[in-house]
Amino acid sequence: MVKRKALAKLSLFHCLVTLGLLNIGPSEVLAQNTDSVAKANQLKEVHILRYRLSRQHLSPVPQQIMTAQELKRLNSLSVADAVRYFSGVQLKDYGGIGGLKTVNIRSMGSNHTGVFLDGVALSNAQNGQVDLGKYALDNIEEISLLSGQNPNLLQPAKSVATASAIFLKTKTPSFDSEKHFALNTELKIGDFGLVNPNISYQQRINNNLWSSVSTSYIRANGRYQFRLTNGVFDTTAVRSNGDVERFRLQAGLFGRTKDSASWNVQAYSFLSERGLPGAIISNKFDYQQRIWDKNFFLQGNYQKRLNKFELLLNAKLAYDQTRYIDPEYIRIDGYLDNRFYEKEAYVSAALKYNVTTQWQLALASDYQLQDLDANIYRFAYPTRHSFLNAISAAYTTNRLSLQGNLLSTTIREEVQAFEAGGNKQVFSPTFMFSWKVFEDQSFRIRGFYKDIFRMPTFNDLYYTFSGNTLLRPEYTKQYDLGLTYATVFDQSRFKYLEFQADAYYNTVKDKIIAQPGANLFRWIMYNVSKVEIKGLEANVKTGVDLAKSLHLGLGFNYTYQQAIDVTDRNDESYRNQIPYVPKHSGSFLGRLDYKQWKLNYSFIYTGSRYNQRANLVYNYMQPWYTHDSALGYTFAIAKQQFEITGEVNNLLNQYYDVVPNFPMPGRNYRLTLQYRL
Repeated sequence: MVKRKALAKLSLFHCLVTLGLLNIGPSEVLAQNTDSVAKANQLKEVHILRYRLSRQHLSPVPQQIMTAQELKRLNSLSVADAVRYFSGVQLKDYGGIGGLKTVNIRSMGSNHTGVFLDGVALSNAQNGQVDLGKYALDNIEEISLLSGQNPNLLQPAKSVATASAIFLKTKTPSFDSEKHFALNTELKIGDFGLVNPNISYQQRINNNLWSSVSTSYIRANGRYQFRLTNGVFDTTAVRSNGDVERFRLQAGLFGRTKDSASWNVQAYSFLSERGLPGAIISNKFDYQQRIWDKNFFLQGNYQKRLNKFELLLNAKLAYDQTRYIDPEYIRIDGYLDNRFYEKEAYVSAALKYNVTTQWQLALASDYQLQDLDANIYRFAYPTRHSFLNAISAAYTTNRLSLQGNLLSTTIREEVQAFEAGGNKQVFSPTFMFSWKVFEDQSFRIRGFYKDIFRMPTFNDLYYTFSGNTLLRPEYTKQYDLGLTYATVFDQSRFKYLEFQADAYYNTVKDKIIAQPGANLFRWIMYNVSKVEIKGLEANVKTGVDLAKSLHLGLGFNYTYQQAIDVTDRNDESYRNQIPYVPKHSGSFLGRLDYKQWKLNYSFIYTGSRYNQRANLVYNYMQPWYTHDSALGYTFAIAKQQFEITGEVNNLLNQYYDVVPNFPMPGRNYRLTLQYRL
């Protein structure tokens, strides 16, 4: 096992290296404060509110956004915790702070969801999944979830190559005319041995150059009580092997040239060591499996406008290292000790041409190289070359927006041993529209059709004893029709109202299935399933002035989904709900502001579901729900601004599983102290 001191030394080394590279020498919208600084911040947040409403309301695809101020008021540690409050999302959470957390959007599977950090994809060719639990919220300016794709024409081709997308926008330096730097420090402590300090610093070097650095460290023992029952007896046990230690450092340079072009370069490093708490089966409570992650990338962005043309360039270099050990799996040469090394290079160029004020055309071309090495016996050592080209067109008037694009995806695969998975060439069309029904009201009808696919991962194709090089890609078709309404009230206690509702129908063809073989270490991968998904999403947000200094904000989300298996009429699971997908789910967010006090409350509900394809009583999982609450107070000492917040999570101490036999924490507490300069 790697010692914690070694991890700390390595973290410090990466911190010094990144700092050397830098050369560094709207929940708050309705709040009123007597402090002059708070009033200035309030004005900025009002501007954000109007901007946010217009973005979601005008989008031809369902779009949900949480800003930094809203994220701050959630009882959340990571991006995975925050996206639970979006409609249409199922989160697979294997328990604890360090447990794997992936999202499934509209029941199409985790691998159909793209995750983008500042417009550049976070990819994993090995297993195709991005663990959202690895990304903290302290340096996130905004999280945006789009079902379909980003309607922005000036974007990389990779942005339109997924069925849905989560966009993470990091905080960028922003200063008024007098301020030259900003410092934000935060310390979270809580149950399960949680210690989580975060520091971010921004510096204005000159009028056209800014820098930022953000770092966070998290440590927890992950030991929490849970209840185990089989219908006959109940017992209380303590979760083991759920400890985690993580360090993240992110730094960037942001600039603007004399001809108004903008650019940025960002470096990111992430180090992690954690235990993997296993399934509680046959009274087995103790596990010894551990995993280490080392993730590094350097990415850059350049954007320039010249007359009717707009140019966007993106580039990225990444290196990921994963080590997984299982002392319980004994081989001839010792216990299982797998090590994977993934390298990635990515470049993208996008050009937009404004033909007229109403017509726009765009062309984007991407190239991505992914290479995977491992210390596994009979490994294929695959290399994947991906070429993506997207041509787009948009027509926009005051009341009507039409947009379409055609994506060409070319995959070239090479292996050093055995047979490659084969080359692929696929064309994927998309069409979107938004129509303002009445001239004088903000009521719109929108819809989209999208055809997209996802390639099998390296593990699907080449993992020893389980890979199948004959696997075909999964193909999906998406249909969506919705309506939106948003307005701001000037002379009313009601401050704003935002409403979105969408009905959708999705199909998944050639779904990749993993079936156990002779033992749990030998699996068979094959294409077979066909899935039909029908659903309805609705969300409402509003704000109310209850009194002069008392303000209430409310948000409701609801999702209905019928995701059924239509593979084989003779199969017992035919037209059964697919595993882990509830028919009904929803969330509620409430906030109450009184002067310097802030009270937050959140509720998440997930309906009954099944953990196997056959919807039998033995596979039935009961509904679960959680209540979370937090109380915060802002104060000043010697003109320095502080904020203290106390959180109670799972207020009613409900015992539940998101994934069967992976128990979640009961009631727990956290305390946060923040200082801003």
